[in-house]
Amino acid sequence: MAHERGVWYVVPMPDASPRAVPGGCLCGAVRFEIELPTVFCGHCHCSMCRRAHGASFVTWIVVPHERFRLVAGAERLVRYRSSEHGTRTFCAACGSTLFCESTHQPAVIDIVRANLEGEIDRAPEAHFYFDDRASWTAVADDLPRFGGKTGLEPL
Repeated sequence: MAHERGVWYVVPMPDASPRAVPGGCLCGAVRFEIELPTVFCGHCHCSMCRRAHGASFVTWIVVPHERFRLVAGAERLVRYRSSEHGTRTFCAACGSTLFCESTHQPAVIDIVRANLEGEIDRAPEAHFYFDDRASWTAVADDLPRFGGKTGLEPL
């Protein structure tokens, strides 16, 4: 990650070669694939992610739209506008949370890491909205932690 004029942004990993990684929902109705390299991988602790996933946090990866391909199940996708700027996409058959898109970053799509069926080019790099985390979860890694109103302020 890099920081410039009050804005955090992700710097892609160098020397990553393109490779396709498949993914899908729990029931298999929705299938997709991404092409590496990814732009980012991180843990989000915001209350919307926790509620949407029924978990203490969710790990997202980010790729440009041109590196994402929906292979099957477009008719099964349901979209929910979870905020003024964000839309979450689910499988209508099994309820799996799959994607998140934001008008703040229209060139990329966030994809739930657990729905990918292979290794990617990076491990999680940071925790976001960490000060909003579930009180019942202990986090013991040394990853950078960000929070505040934007979820991106160093803690």
